[in-house]
Amino acid sequence: MTAVQHLTRARARRVALAAQGFTDPEHATPTMRTFERAVRRTGVLQVDSVNVLARAHLVPVYSRVGPYDVDLLRRASEVRPRRVVEYWAHVQAFMPVDLWPHMRHRMAAHRARHEQDGPRWPASVEADVLAEVAARGPVTARDLDDGTPRRTDHWGWNWSRARQVLDLLYRTGEVAIAGRNRQFEVLYDLPERVLPPAVLATPTPDPDEAARELVRRAARSHGVATAGCLRDYYRMAPAAAATAVAELVDAGELLPAAVEGWERPAYLHADARVPCRVGARALLSPFDPVVWERERTERLFGFRYRIEIYVPATKRVHGYYVLPFLLGDRLVARVDLKADRVTGRLLVQGSYAEPTGPEAASGRGGAGAPTTPEVADALALELGRMATWLGLGSVVVAERGDLAVALAAAVAHHRIG
Repeated sequence: MTAVQHLTRARARRVALAAQGFTDPEHATPTMRTFERAVRRTGVLQVDSVNVLARAHLVPVYSRVGPYDVDLLRRASEVRPRRVVEYWAHVQAFMPVDLWPHMRHRMAAHRARHEQDGPRWPASVEADVLAEVAARGPVTARDLDDGTPRRTDHWGWNWSRARQVLDLLYRTGEVAIAGRNRQFEVLYDLPERVLPPAVLATPTPDPDEAARELVRRAARSHGVATAGCLRDYYRMAPAAAATAVAELVDAGELLPAAVEGWERPAYLHADARVPCRVGARALLSPFDPVVWERERTERLFGFRYRIEIYVPATKRVHGYYVLPFLLGDRLVARVDLKADRVTGRLLVQGSYAEPTGPEAASGRGGAGAPTTPEVADALALELGRMATWLGLGSVVVAERGDLAVALAAAVAHHRIG
């Protein structure tokens, strides 16, 4: 039986951050190779339409490689040979194209559920929509809209029939996403016009093999994780994930581990790096894999994080679009950011320091924890770098938050904007 690997909380943090690419060497000018390396680390880039700062899928790459040309993502997803494609991987996300065959069992499950639930439209509709995509693609749902009235009984997405059919065909793999237009609308096309021929020709793995590959990739991206975190990375069924974890342990790819302060058993990827230090300085998107799973974030960093976008303004604790600030191997602050593109300013609407008390085991401080002035200084430099990347000329710090005074002074000291 493989011996259990014992990790302190600090060591587990460093393993997790290395797995996510925060110890990779920087490139003066990030290239497509740099971009692909970052995506290999994260596995997926979650897509979200909120654009108060930058599209969610753009920020994780920036956090890992620094200022980069966002056209790299457009080229990777829209220009042949495509390197990434959108699919329901974690949720809606960009994923490497070679993951497509391992998603086919998920596509088949979507089709089976649709057939089991019974028809929601005449049988000919799907064939008609597919024929239109084949003839006219890439197309948006609006291009195919037949004028069917949209629902008015729900607060959320009120899709037309064309949108509903295309969404099903996308989930079942009968159409693929070829890109997005300037309005961020999805452009659908046939898979054979989107995916590389080698990917389309790859035999479909059986469900067990696909599950092992998904857990394998999740483990590489996590470095160390509980079974629940491994399952959540690609939103897998509990039974399939548990079987895959057990099989990868038997194969020696996952090593049983115990992490300080974690109640549940953990698993360390056999090839995980264990760096002595992590020298990161990065703002993390609310949709960054480091903070996806809130319980894991709290266990690793002692950082309680909630997205407050859908919370009424009067009830928000930290703000609308709040980014954690990673310094070294700790989450030391959080800032509520907004890109004011009209005036060319990066607005820091709230800034908050995290506790850095004496208890290292809490994940919130301990030996080597940065002081408030050090946090403010590093954060000011990072905000200046982000503003430049976003094409904004200045950083403006509002008075809200216990870090605001120190941060405003640091911004002024560095003459940022």
